[in-house]
Amino acid sequence: MITKRTLMVVLQKILHSIDEGIHVINNEGITILYNEAMAELEGMRMEEVMGKSLLDVFPSLNHETSTLLQVLKTEEPIYNQGQTYLNNQKKQISTINTTIPLYYENQKIGTLEIAKNITKIKGLSDEIMRLQAKLIKPSISEGKIKKYTFDDLVGQNASFKRAIHLARRASSSNSSVLIYGETGTGKELFAQSIHYFSYRSKKPFIAQNCAALPENLLEGILFGTMKGAFTGAIDRPGIFEQASGGTILLDEINSMGLQLQAKLLRVLQEGYIRRIGGLKDIPIDVRIIATTNELPLVLMEEGILRKDLYYRLKVMSINIPSLRERREDILLLANYFIDKYNHRFQKQVRGLSEEVERDFLHYKWPGNIRELQNLIEGAMNLIQDEDILKKEFFSEYTLSSKKRDYIYPEELFSSLQEDIPLPQRINFIEEQYIRKTIASCDGNITRTADKLGIKRQTLQHKLKKLNISYTEN
Repeated sequence: MITKRTLMVVLQKILHSIDEGIHVINNEGITILYNEAMAELEGMRMEEVMGKSLLDVFPSLNHETSTLLQVLKTEEPIYNQGQTYLNNQKKQISTINTTIPLYYENQKIGTLEIAKNITKIKGLSDEIMRLQAKLIKPSISEGKIKKYTFDDLVGQNASFKRAIHLARRASSSNSSVLIYGETGTGKELFAQSIHYFSYRSKKPFIAQNCAALPENLLEGILFGTMKGAFTGAIDRPGIFEQASGGTILLDEINSMGLQLQAKLLRVLQEGYIRRIGGLKDIPIDVRIIATTNELPLVLMEEGILRKDLYYRLKVMSINIPSLRERREDILLLANYFIDKYNHRFQKQVRGLSEEVERDFLHYKWPGNIRELQNLIEGAMNLIQDEDILKKEFFSEYTLSSKKRDYIYPEELFSSLQEDIPLPQRINFIEEQYIRKTIASCDGNITRTADKLGIKRQTLQHKLKKLNISYTEN
């Protein structure tokens, strides 16, 4: 039979072996449990904390700023809330905490906190904010930051040219824009082109990757903070204020948490923001361009993207085709990048060998234009006296001989190619048929599904699986 002592020993072993910090206080605010991960996180020795009053050990905290003491008082759990405070050596600590009340036989006995260390991330976000504030004005007046315009969008593919056409029209509007495209297709280039072709071109353009920071830090970067909002907080404008009169690019909007999406929706609807910890509503005048690298409709169905925010953002919608969908542009882009790096590296490369051209045309390009550009840049660094980029100058993993990395349309239909598996042939035929049908229906999903004789949801699943972009009219 397992005794209570045995259970306590097992519990202690578990608590001291996990990576998250664990801190438990009783009803008097005295620490009764404190694991090694928490001690390391806070830069403390366990004996300095165990059996001591929380406020005695951490004098920078009080009953309002300590999440442990807040929950002890309100008995309401707090999930994933940021906290910044000082340890007894006055070293700043930043954590994300989940704090819950503890009960035994319906009586409150204390609170439990699970903490993750984000001190380095917090420092990084502060540095980002400082640099953003410093660089916004120089980027306008001095032109030190690279600006992309429609002249930088290279391609002859019909779908790509249609995306550019829509982007040019979007430049004359003030409405929100939602851009969909796989990673590496040039979504930020489109966003900058829209901004610098609009009447806002003399005002700031600020890009923020929504996947780069935890949600509570991202909220502070977007909306700003007020002194006293939490320990260590200072009066600092967010990028909505910094970009006044200009454009904000919210990259990978699908990585933003649902709670923050709701706050963003309110900003878009009401036209003002409120700093974290602030009481004052601040009017803002910014245009929002959002991007996603996954199909928005699928994201909505999976509950990742709020429907109301999606419809608020996609006042104007632009779909950028993947590089494998615009094969006529592959060699055009390759030569464009060769010219670019000829100028940068002072070389005189004339182009690609026939073998490399063939491989480029058949390769799937999962990294799209970014992968192509990086591949050309790498080869241009390796070439010396030659004037043709041969296969030897490219990484083996990319230009491999594995057929799974390539697309050979003529071989898929050839009865002489017995080494092409039947599923690959069928997938190609299905993909081409869907592309042809959706094009004939002008991107209308419902009509395309009816014409194909499948459910709308099934079609959306296939579009995602086959990486087919579309514009629903």
